[in-house]
Amino acid sequence: MSVAIPVYSYSDYKMWKGDWELINGYPFAMAPSPMGKHQKLMRKLITIIDRELEDCECDIYPELDWIIDEKNVVRPDLALYCEDIETYPKTTPKIAIEIISESSIQRDEEVKYLVYEDEGVEYYVIVYPDFKKVRIFKLKNEKYQKVYEGDGKFKFELCDIEVDFKGAF
Repeated sequence: MSVAIPVYSYSDYKMWKGDWELINGYPFAMAPSPMGKHQKLMRKLITIIDRELEDCECDIYPELDWIIDEKNVVRPDLALYCEDIETYPKTTPKIAIEIISESSIQRDEEVKYLVYEDEGVEYYVIVYPDFKKVRIFKLKNEKYQKVYEGDGKFKFELCDIEVDFKGAF
């Protein structure tokens, strides 16, 4: 006897209580509210990136649902969009940043990596607070290539944004 695993849509997602992501129709419960260390790091990254965006038409958004389609809704910790957003973004973010926690490591390193790659997110940044380092992947020929690993400065080609990750840690 085989059991069919239910597949859900954005219509279902909108009615769920709590924090969820929907990837290929499968629900992923998000961990409870991030710990203080995670939130502090996110705040510092927002401040650093926001300063770099003064002459750019883009903005950084924390924890904003990105509704990709009926079967996919993700919530990057931080995302850079180059559009005016009133409710939800209508375009793919240029940069998606995930801050790793114990409960999110597999989803961020594997599942969301593939989603962001497939959806054309130009840069994917994975932040490891416990190791005080980042890994940055750039989309080249529709595949991610690692372009940086460390805790120092990285200059994104987009708007010439230079982020000093050491300053965030």
